[in-house]
Amino acid sequence: MKVKEYYEEHQRALLGLSSFIFLAAAWELLLTYVVPLNPFFFTKPSLIAIAFKEQALGGNLWHNLAISSRAFIWGFSFSVVIGIPLGAVMGWRRRVEYALDPFLTALYASPLVAIAPLLIVVFGVGLLGKAVLVFLLAVFPFIFNTFAGVKSADPLLINVVRSFGGKERDLYLKVILPSTLPYIAAGTRLAIGRGLVGIIVGEFYAASEGIGFAISQAGDTYRLPEMFVGIIVLSLVAVLLTEVMRKLEITLAPWRAGEEIR
Repeated sequence: MKVKEYYEEHQRALLGLSSFIFLAAAWELLLTYVVPLNPFFFTKPSLIAIAFKEQALGGNLWHNLAISSRAFIWGFSFSVVIGIPLGAVMGWRRRVEYALDPFLTALYASPLVAIAPLLIVVFGVGLLGKAVLVFLLAVFPFIFNTFAGVKSADPLLINVVRSFGGKERDLYLKVILPSTLPYIAAGTRLAIGRGLVGIIVGEFYAASEGIGFAISQAGDTYRLPEMFVGIIVLSLVAVLLTEVMRKLEITLAPWRAGEEIR
């Protein structure tokens, strides 16, 4: 009975870990016993593990991760501070929506990654340039998801608050914010992935350190295990941040926990 309870409680983590182990094992066995491995063109998990150990013990991995994290934190933080209020105002004020929606939609649809070299030229190759690129890629999920969340607020609840003399502040805190939280959480998950892409692209074009630079340098010199170390570390960071956001969503909006499909 205890085993079943443990499985039910940690089902998500166990199934996710099992799928990862299965994929890594299949990858290793395929390139060891089925398909001859040409290390010049591809690699396998055992070699990646050796490269990870070398980089971790040598300190290069943690140094590059710290460099990339600074730009990500700054750019992502500004996308939260600007994107959520802007999306809320657009959803609540129709004139603001009409004025900004075409402009923001055009920017969102444009290939922002393609103008990365221009951003690097304008803002430099250091922290600022990479943070701006992260911000531009991550801010739109916050804007549009918050906008959709405000639009989804129940008009009946809004009328109830108004009929009892509630002010604009009461509407935002008691009706709009609770209904918008799940949308913001979903937007955060999208923004995390886009922000990490911004870090990689920024460090691909102009950088002398960081995870993106390490991946680019290893790929250019055909050191594929080292290249995959950076890719896998970024993937694990994305999974960790997404899981933290899922936990935060359940904490801030506990009524959503019962809506998950099991």
